[in-house]
Amino acid sequence: MLRHEFQPGKLVAGLFLTIAGAIYAGDAGDAWDAPWFAGIPVVVGGLCLAGAVGTLTRAIRRRRGRVSTPDTAQIRP
Repeated sequence: MLRHEFQPGKLVAGLFLTIAGAIYAGDAGDAWDAPWFAGIPVVVGGLCLAGAVGTLTRAIRRRRGRVSTPDTAQIRP
């Protein structure tokens, strides 16, 4: 199995999309009453934060000069 690079921006985006899904799932299951627009700020805010985290991560990695090659990306038995 190939190793992959950790991408915190995708982690943040997935977290906020999961939260938005939980908001609507709770509303559908009658756990609470959420207005129809409740998920929009969560999704937009999460995507903006994920973009900022991704940009920051790229700037840090570019400054450190890390480059992964196909040889170092594989797990050797």
